[in-house]
Amino acid sequence: MFMKINKKARVFTLDTGRLNEETYEVMDTIRSKYGIRIEVIFPDKHDVEEMVRNHGLNLFYKSKDNRFLCCDIRKVRPLKNYLPTLDGWITSIRRDQTENRSGSKKFEIDELHGGILKINPLVDWTSKEIWEYIKEHNVPYNKLHDIGYPSIGCAPCTRAVKDGEDPRSGRWWWENDSDKECGLHINHNINP
Repeated sequence: MFMKINKKARVFTLDTGRLNEETYEVMDTIRSKYGIRIEVIFPDKHDVEEMVRNHGLNLFYKSKDNRFLCCDIRKVRPLKNYLPTLDGWITSIRRDQTENRSGSKKFEIDELHGGILKINPLVDWTSKEIWEYIKEHNVPYNKLHDIGYPSIGCAPCTRAVKDGEDPRSGRWWWENDSDKECGLHINHNINP
């Protein structure tokens, strides 16, 4: 939809270094189909190296605090460093995804990221409406959706869900009490 409005808009994504191959494939497909440049934002190499040295490569399985630390270093900090280059940002969050997102508005002042404008144009769409739009407009999507991944994040932190399971249950699946958020849209007060 946005490419119909402004083909020159900056498009960016976070690459944590732990993404599925299917995620890279859809990024390349989007780049080709819409003729756009995607700015890929990476975590700080030294922060990742120190975290892995101190906690191990799969630290997130050991504790929720470790999982938040990994998300903070690989996702939250890179976004926090990148957003000051923008006047605002557009997300794809929806109210029906998690309890933490249920109060989201289409237009917000993003206090977590310096008070810039945060636009959530799909906030009141349902999953069904998203998929209808994708099919009607032939929008490229991550093929992991076809094999039971309704919510996709880093490869070790995401699994397919079974019929009847909550769509977010495949995220951080080893945590029964998790709020199923990484910290991009809420503050976990992480201290390195």
